[in-house]
Amino acid sequence: MRLIIDENLPFTQDFFGDTAELVHLPGAAFTAAAVKDADGLLVRSVTQVNQQLLQGSRVGFVGTATIGVDHVDQHWLQQAGIRFVNAPGCNADSVVDYVISSLLWLAAEQGFVLRDQCIGIVGVGQVGGRLAKRLQAYGCRTLLNDPPRVAQGETGFVELHSLLGSADIVCLHTPLHREGDYPSWHLIGEPELELLQGKVLLNAGRGAVVDQQALKQALAKGKAPLLLLDVFEGEPTLDAELINQCLLATPHIAGYSLEGKSRGSEMIYQAWCDFIGRPARIALADLLPASPIAQLQLDASCGVEEACRRAAHLCYSPLNDGWRLLQALNTGRPSEQVYQLLRKHYPVRREFSSLRVSAATLEQTSALSALGFTLKS
Repeated sequence: MRLIIDENLPFTQDFFGDTAELVHLPGAAFTAAAVKDADGLLVRSVTQVNQQLLQGSRVGFVGTATIGVDHVDQHWLQQAGIRFVNAPGCNADSVVDYVISSLLWLAAEQGFVLRDQCIGIVGVGQVGGRLAKRLQAYGCRTLLNDPPRVAQGETGFVELHSLLGSADIVCLHTPLHREGDYPSWHLIGEPELELLQGKVLLNAGRGAVVDQQALKQALAKGKAPLLLLDVFEGEPTLDAELINQCLLATPHIAGYSLEGKSRGSEMIYQAWCDFIGRPARIALADLLPASPIAQLQLDASCGVEEACRRAAHLCYSPLNDGWRLLQALNTGRPSEQVYQLLRKHYPVRREFSSLRVSAATLEQTSALSALGFTLKS
């Protein structure tokens, strides 16, 4: 058996090494010629998997270590009899950590208390659902929008424009669908941006959910929301003009914690073992190193939100990623190269749960636990 594997997927030698011959390639190097003699492909979102790539190959298995699947032509794979798996939820906690770290930074920067904000979440799946639970437990008021779940008879959701008009902060976590009953392509266009004027828009879902031209026009008129963007329409091409007008911009790395990327590898490994008819013998817990982050000891004089901000930014400070992106764009390199290099050489980042925090008060304990930290007894 022969597996072609994206070189940026972690622990693939540990997981797959005794199941097949492994060939590691950059995601952009997955060509029809390169994969022709492979039995399986392990990819990320940078690789387009479709008839053009796989026609005439012997590939029988495709796994993507991502939640999103808009880079995969699932219909064609099904018609061709190729087994396809993705990794739903693999990096959801990483994205939620990114959002919470960013919002805690923004609260300090703008002088508000996060708990006092009404936060709208558009798309309440793996990421949006976990974000809602953490924010609600923390004490934030949330408004949720997810039409497919409403169609299934679920309650507790509001209409999109009602959410945009009422929320102080809007977080986008929808998959990207151009067609179907619930298309999300350019879901946030000119009318929606008018409702968001002066508010906060955070997008850590898919770039094309926001009409980027409409957004730039709103910025030019001074009628845009404050922007925290991890994703952009047209990736890997980046719009430096737009990025320079964001409060925070990062190169699609919200889900790039070590745990998030590694869970994707583990989930595909389990599916691959099922495909080849052998038991999965390796678990991620056996491979993850101990967290290098020092434990955090808080004292009673530290306010609850400041305690949470300290813990969050000890694990992950989004400003570091924002600074790296701005610096890289200023080198004059093509934006596509900047995007790919920053993602390829992304530093090791651990999730909130890896940090053991010693809280000094019950209020600190409750808030830190709500946001996903491990409390030291």
